Amino acid sequence: MNITLLTVGKLKEKYLKNGINEFLKRLQPYAKVEVIEVPDEKAPEQLSESEMQQVKEKEGERLLSKISSDTYVIALVIEGKMLTSEQLAKQLDQLATYGKSKIAFVIGGSLGLSDDVMKRADMSLSFSKMTFPHQMMKLILLEQVYRAFRINRGEPYHK
Repeated sequence: MNITLLTVGKLKEKYLKNGINEFLKRLQPYAKVEVIEVPDEKAPEQLSESEMQQVKEKEGERLLSKISSDTYVIALVIEGKMLTSEQLAKQLDQLATYGKSKIAFVIGGSLGLSDDVMKRADMSLSFSKMTFPHQMMKLILLEQVYRAFRINRGEPYHK
């Protein structure tokens, strides 16, 4: 299975980089995992609604340019479907079973994902009704993907 973590913005925090690198290393026996970061759109703190839309569209174009047509896209958004770790494991297992070997998890920038990215998504996933920094979501997502592989293989993992 080929998994891509596609995100807006560069990760700067060393502690998050260390955690992400740890889970990328742990995932090596299970899948080929790649992290692709596209630049975020520079914008002032205060934006009008139309300016926010433009920022999301530009970031969305960058994201979509990295997604091939045969990729199953899972968008991480607050409004998405909430799953337990076991349900996520089952979802990934079913995708592999039905020949969906390329999966991209997409995390937007601080303003979220564009409408075009959401239209391209095959599934919307939410980890919580709370808002998390998108940099931190990279680490949380990789941990859950690792947990899913452990669950699917019947391997022990802390609860």
